[in-house]
Amino acid sequence: MWVGGSLCIIALTTWEEFFTPLPGGWKYAAGLLFIWGGALAVVQSVRIGKWVPIAGAVARIVLLGFFLVSVVVYATRHGVHTLPAGDFAPTYAGFVALVPVLIFNYVGFELPSSAAEEMTNPKRDIPLSILRSGLAALLLYGGPILGILFVLPGERIGSLGGFIDACKAVFTVYGESIAADGTVHLTGAGAVFGGVAAAGLIIGLLTSGVTWAMGAHRAQAVACADGAGPAWLGHISEKHGTPVRVNLLSAILASLLFIVALNLTGGDGEKYFAAGLGLTICTTFISYVITFPSLAVLRRKYPSVPRPYSVPGGRLGVRLVSALATAFVAFTVVVLIWPGFGVGWFGTAGSAADALPASFAGQRLRYTLSQVVPLTLFVGIGLAFYAAGARTRREKG
Repeated sequence: MWVGGSLCIIALTTWEEFFTPLPGGWKYAAGLLFIWGGALAVVQSVRIGKWVPIAGAVARIVLLGFFLVSVVVYATRHGVHTLPAGDFAPTYAGFVALVPVLIFNYVGFELPSSAAEEMTNPKRDIPLSILRSGLAALLLYGGPILGILFVLPGERIGSLGGFIDACKAVFTVYGESIAADGTVHLTGAGAVFGGVAAAGLIIGLLTSGVTWAMGAHRAQAVACADGAGPAWLGHISEKHGTPVRVNLLSAILASLLFIVALNLTGGDGEKYFAAGLGLTICTTFISYVITFPSLAVLRRKYPSVPRPYSVPGGRLGVRLVSALATAFVAFTVVVLIWPGFGVGWFGTAGSAADALPASFAGQRLRYTLSQVVPLTLFVGIGLAFYAAGARTRREKG
């Protein structure tokens, strides 16, 4: 979902903005190349595949670091937009709009534990990696967001092209030309830096999907081997040590999603991105609505099992953590399916219609269907998978 949805369309938009348009079949070819390039990396063993996310991390750090330096240069020459304190006043409408993205930023840190058996000392390495990743995410998200707010007027910040437009704006300090219609084009060093930054962004997007898939696919394969899905999907390749069958099935589904979504949106990148991002977060969080309560259940059923990672506070601490995490992700699912949920209720300011993505303005039904129809299909597939695993569950007792 994530690779074939939001990551793919951001990569394509970046390519078209900095390099060349992708008309007709070229857009399909580029999107499929992006998806299957990631699939090829995921298939590799952890010993080899681990270098893909490392390369992506380096690309992101270099890209975002250079972007922040360029923002300083841009600010020195042209000044920046002020950020009125009133714009940061908390409101329920703002909370509803931001919760899905904010919570999504914090999930996924648990995925490295799926590959714990391939680590020398997972009890030491995984908590430290989560801590380091959390601090890095704070810096690498916060810095560029401030840079975008300083460089671009609020009305020009879009969900899809915000960072891309900000990069193009700040890189004008290295070379630009203005066409007769007022369009700004990067030239000279500006064009070179813009191209390098675009390539870094595309690599970063690809490796983000690869990193997520490396953990999620292993978890899916183990679940199938335990009876939560078809047993043949639980097979781990002896050659690569990876769940190749799950890897390939995921790539096929991502390709189908990309082709169908591109057709349904008529190639509208903003609409594709809004629907794809909402659906990606929603499908992920539906699984967490079921996963998070299992912490309390498993701690109660198997209290004596050794646990390398434990929530402090005893049974009360476990229940509190499970309840809060489950409530947040359940609320997120609701506001993704129905943006603006609760806005205007009990005297709160704002309109629920304003919470719709800009590309779906005035199209509440169309947006809702873009979420509900695929979700219904996915739930059906999940139930079919569970039924297919019945034999395995019986054999394992």
